Amino acid sequence: MRTITSKQIIDAVTKLVIDINYFLPHDVAKELKYAAENEDDKKAKTILFKIAENAKIAKKGDFPLCQDTGIPVVFLEVGNEVAIEGDIYQAINQGIENGYRDGYLRKSVADPITRKNTNTNTPAIIHTHIRNGPLVTITILAKGAGSENKSAVKMLVPSDGIDGIMDFVMDTVKKAGSSACPPYIVGVGIGGNLETAPLLSKKALLREIQDVNRDAELAAIENNLMKAINNLNIGPLGFGGMTTALAVKVEKQACHIASLPVAVTIQCHSARHQTINI
Repeated sequence: MRTITSKQIIDAVTKLVIDINYFLPHDVAKELKYAAENEDDKKAKTILFKIAENAKIAKKGDFPLCQDTGIPVVFLEVGNEVAIEGDIYQAINQGIENGYRDGYLRKSVADPITRKNTNTNTPAIIHTHIRNGPLVTITILAKGAGSENKSAVKMLVPSDGIDGIMDFVMDTVKKAGSSACPPYIVGVGIGGNLETAPLLSKKALLREIQDVNRDAELAAIENNLMKAINNLNIGPLGFGGMTTALAVKVEKQACHIASLPVAVTIQCHSARHQTINI
């Protein structure tokens, strides 16, 4: 049985929240470059290259990728061969507080009623999964509000089927328009229930952009949605073009025979997430 201390958790999370706000994931940067090179619209092409340039400037100068440095969404996996010394949730929140302070990152977490800022960018949203093995794995997604506010969940009925799912996703992207900073990464969660469908859609955002869904049916849905979304002509930052989405990722879970929950999480091009194993 391995023992992991609170200090190890704090130090890892502190570094993680700084890194995700300064450095765009490699797969996202690669896809932005590919989209810019293949974009037909001149204005859209220029914007895509500017977005890529912004990421390079942030990386070189240790600047945040965006002024909205997000609310931390933590996916925590704890191995059953690990003993945690101290309160792991307290350690994660302390690491987030330290990172946002030491990285000079904007603190955006507030009480929902009084709107008073907590001034620490905590408490984080933490989803915990117990698994086999000797590791603690922490993935943090810094989720900005502009794209989060355009996300949606809907309780469809089984008779709505694939067409209903497609229509809801397309309607959500159309309503987002230019206001959530396209090009987007679109996460779709199908099934489960009211609380799990949005979680599925958020987990979908953590997949590599260039990967192909192992489920052939879901891979086909992703491909069809990607084509349809990029035919909307919303384009980068809403100026038109063929690049409204960099990727569409779909995940599913079994649901009740009488329901069909569907959630769509919109992620802007500043898709800030990273994973660390301890």
